[in-house]
Amino acid sequence: MDEESKRMEEGIKSPLNGDLKKEESIKTSNGGSIIDHDKDKMANPVAVGESVKEQPPLVKHKTKRVATLDAFRGLTIVLMILVDDAGEAYPRIDHSPWNGCTLADFVMPFFLFIVGVAIALALKRIPEIKPAVKKIILRTLKLLFWGIILQGGYSHAPDDLEYGVNMKFIRWCGILQRIALVYCVVALIETFTTKLRPTTLGSGHLSIFTAYRWQWFGGFVAFFIYMITTYTLYVPDWSFVDHFDEDEPAKRYTVICGMRGHLGPACNAVGYVDRQVWGVNHLYSQPVWRRLKACTFSSPHEGPFREDAPSWCRSPFEPEGLLSSISAILSGTIGIHYGHVLIHFKGHSERLKQWVSMGFVLLIIAIILHFTDAIPLNKQLYSFSYVCFTAGAAGIVFSGLYILIDIWGLRTPFLFLEWIGMNAMLVFVMAAQGIFAAFVNGWYYEDPRNSLVHWIKKHVFVNVWHSERVGTILYVIFAEITFWGVVAGVLHKLGIYWKL
Repeated sequence: MDEESKRMEEGIKSPLNGDLKKEESIKTSNGGSIIDHDKDKMANPVAVGESVKEQPPLVKHKTKRVATLDAFRGLTIVLMILVDDAGEAYPRIDHSPWNGCTLADFVMPFFLFIVGVAIALALKRIPEIKPAVKKIILRTLKLLFWGIILQGGYSHAPDDLEYGVNMKFIRWCGILQRIALVYCVVALIETFTTKLRPTTLGSGHLSIFTAYRWQWFGGFVAFFIYMITTYTLYVPDWSFVDHFDEDEPAKRYTVICGMRGHLGPACNAVGYVDRQVWGVNHLYSQPVWRRLKACTFSSPHEGPFREDAPSWCRSPFEPEGLLSSISAILSGTIGIHYGHVLIHFKGHSERLKQWVSMGFVLLIIAIILHFTDAIPLNKQLYSFSYVCFTAGAAGIVFSGLYILIDIWGLRTPFLFLEWIGMNAMLVFVMAAQGIFAAFVNGWYYEDPRNSLVHWIKKHVFVNVWHSERVGTILYVIFAEITFWGVVAGVLHKLGIYWKL
């Protein structure tokens, strides 16, 4: 076994997986991650046990940003904008109503994957645990705050020119809340296990897994909690009042269950846990299962309910609920593994071998579980097969971007993704959550529908192409994604970033 494969950076003084001719160190800058490369090669590597005084003086490191991380984060934001604003016109890219996986279903796990990668890089060196824990808790609270503001019901952007939420129906869960939970758990495990990490990697392909066994232990604890609860928790009959059907007075419905291990919309343990913890009135009121054929003749589009639609079609359901978020911790665990590989393997081929092999293994596991009907792909339940499938896809996409951007140097075509990725929170709030569009809509002439946003969409895109569907997707591509790519680029040139 050669010396390079024996060395691993863990802690403040340990070298990376390679000699000291190129010392790599990971730092955090502007919400992303950078790798420092020592450009001056030392004449003589430091031998084991050699005095520190005999080492040649170190030169100041020149920083080189890991562009793939920002590009992947930017790609995820772009996908979110696309599926959120064009999904109604193209339901095939919108969230799957129940089992299955569409383009929209990759957004959340891609977020969690890149959060895991970033945690590994940001927490590679932890001089003191206590300050690191304080920063993690503070960032978690910020994510929770913004999540409740943006998706709890307080904001009605971009179309309704009002704000405020009836606390009886406030939604406690959401995208940022799930990211906050996964970030907090994965980052705390990474922090508290700093002193337990070995200083060298053992031989073999699995050495990186054993080196970070506590991180994997945390992920599998979450997996077991989810699986045991999902398949053993008894789900009794339950009822709800439909407060959100404007065409009919509030009416109480009852859903008959009395079973365990059910993976359908009506009687699954994921929904039951959320109803017990949050209360049925605090769940998402427009679940995507309303587009199922059992609920509407307009399927896969959303439409009026069938007369014989089961009662659960009208019920709330939380797609970012508690139990499914516990399962999502495994997505962050897989992401942090990819970050560890980036840290400890210096060569491109070694990194890609680890990343691509794991990606394909995850995809194969997911396909087998789904097509044997053992555990179907399901974003709403955040099933184990869904975790594997989306994490495997994230690993393959991440590897592909790494080849194109960081190995072949094709950065120019992906610069707009990098810019968006470096200001991901800003673009998420302003574009994906519609805050900027709501601000523009607030300046209208005579009628709220007669604003600049509506005028551009109607006259520049829809009327020109004589198609609502084509006009909508072109509007999203050019007036939203391209626009925010340019804005993010300008802000990057000015050094302006919104970080939590």
